[in-house]
Amino acid sequence: MILEGSCHCKKVRFSVESHTPYPYMHCYCSICRKTAGGGGSSVNVMGQAGTLKIEGEENLNTYRAEMPDPEAEGKTKTSTMQRKFCKHCGSFLWIYEPAWAEWVYPFASAIDMPLPKPPERLHIFTESAAPWCEIPEDKKNRHFPGYPDESIVDWHKRHGIYGES
Repeated sequence: MILEGSCHCKKVRFSVESHTPYPYMHCYCSICRKTAGGGGSSVNVMGQAGTLKIEGEENLNTYRAEMPDPEAEGKTKTSTMQRKFCKHCGSFLWIYEPAWAEWVYPFASAIDMPLPKPPERLHIFTESAAPWCEIPEDKKNRHFPGYPDESIVDWHKRHGIYGES
């Protein structure tokens, strides 16, 4: 399916082809929480980077987070993950990680068309959740202190919805 999205002020519009359009994962890490302005953000929609079309690319900016360096105690390093956002309205649009250059990861909140509702939701980096966050606890919500072992593609395939819209 082709996903179409934009920033709040509409100075950046984009489209990308996706076989994994279900926004099933909510991240509570401090970076997603602070940059997305909420308790948990849905960044797990995945698109094929080669199909990404952008209008208003000159209005994009990139944020790369400073993170603790596991190899040097007390030091930080700049993440390779690039969070693309509109430099006018501040809307976060997608994530690009050079290690997985064939993919982009649009924020579900940036997609302008209806996305399908997932049959289950994963809540990741729950140990980083703000104390005021209420993370649903029932059989349709699974929790992980970090990343789950299952990929976005594998999750969609397990539910029989890979390539569906």
